[in-house]
Amino acid sequence: MNILAIDTCTEIASVTLFKSGDKVSRVLSGIEKTSGHILKLCDEVFHESQIQLKEVDLISYSRGPGAFTGVRMCIGVVQGLSLSMEIPTMGFSTLELLGFRASQILKSKKIAIALDARMGEVYWATYVNGLIDNMKICKPEEVDHLNSSFVGVGTGWKVHSEKLRLASNIKKIDLSICPESSGLIDLSLEAINSGLDGTLELPQPIYLRNNVAEKSLK
Repeated sequence: MNILAIDTCTEIASVTLFKSGDKVSRVLSGIEKTSGHILKLCDEVFHESQIQLKEVDLISYSRGPGAFTGVRMCIGVVQGLSLSMEIPTMGFSTLELLGFRASQILKSKKIAIALDARMGEVYWATYVNGLIDNMKICKPEEVDHLNSSFVGVGTGWKVHSEKLRLASNIKKIDLSICPESSGLIDLSLEAINSGLDGTLELPQPIYLRNNVAEKSLK
């Protein structure tokens, strides 16, 4: 199965192509508007893997929440690629992607994700035993009160470290882990193995913030 994975919802843009059990990835960070380079990254992984878009069986993508422009860019690109070749898609929240990657890297079953949402808020969720829960946008003081068995990950822990620590009661933080498209491949394979299929329905974003119009890109 050939799977193309795309994530541009945070300050990091990444693309991974899964072919015959191997992954080819491109990750871009540290420059402005990384999401604008996503088609170039797609071209690079296709060239290295020596396959074409028409040979892709599934497109996996991150739906948000995250940077507004990045989320819209990801959804728009996935919609275009999917519609052009009638390729099924499978979407995951950015919070689930980050929680999954953290659980795999840290070998921890309890992850607390906080992404900086600007305006003094964070996108928050817990990832416990492989399941995402409590996904919301809130002030750092309003996150769930947990315990020291959780590990905190995400940009929110850097921006609002003291407030999040006090509110959540979490002691251990790891700021090195970011959402990346390679994790979308693994999430998709797990979903497929559990009996889920991709869909040809129009990909939709997740914003969480109420004052953002959740309209499909036409």
